[in-house]
Amino acid sequence: MESDTPAEASAAMDCDGNTDTFETVTSKRSHKRTRGAAEEDTVPAKRPQLPALSGDLLTGGSVEMRRVPVPAHRYTPLKENWMKIFTPIVEHLQLQVRFNLKTRNVEIKTCRETSDIAALTRAADFVKAFVLGFQVEDALALIRLDELFLETFDVTDVKPLKGDHLSRAIGRIAGKGGKTKFTIENVTKTRIVLADTKVHILGSFQNIKMARTAICNLILGSPPSKVYGNIRAVASRAAERF
Repeated sequence: MESDTPAEASAAMDCDGNTDTFETVTSKRSHKRTRGAAEEDTVPAKRPQLPALSGDLLTGGSVEMRRVPVPAHRYTPLKENWMKIFTPIVEHLQLQVRFNLKTRNVEIKTCRETSDIAALTRAADFVKAFVLGFQVEDALALIRLDELFLETFDVTDVKPLKGDHLSRAIGRIAGKGGKTKFTIENVTKTRIVLADTKVHILGSFQNIKMARTAICNLILGSPPSKVYGNIRAVASRAAERF
């Protein structure tokens, strides 16, 4: 066998002792260049346009139903405003709704035309807000907006009051002719309903927090003028932050 000359051997070996030939090295470099050029030429895929799922596919073929009980003192307002309640639930949310005269419940059910999986929850919250005493126009915001919530608490949960003390606490929340309640609503951008010792608040999370703090201060005995100043300061800071 013929041995390689020292010059050929040195050409075949690099400084690390590897025995890759010049052709192999150049082929690797050319492969890297072609791969990089191919990556540059690729165009990112477009966002897929998928059709909306039907109600049967969303619920797996099953029908979901919600029942909202209606107290006796809300029968007449429900009857008078039934078309205002019926229209957005059926036309906008594509749900089925009826008032069961035997059980005194508003029954809301999904159907084949339902395209939003959260429509049933929105409709139930809308009807519940009306049953609690909110106006239809105010409760309708629960269907149109996503970041609205309902919160309910009792005056006695803040402080265990009884008799005249409880009556005065409720009077401080309402104010003369509802003045205090309306001021809290306007400053915090919420809606408040006083039903005996229950307080219902409709609004966003931060606004409900401000209104709840003001009402709790009134229950604990703070004068309305001090509560006004506190909620105005908090509302102005929140407006500057956002």
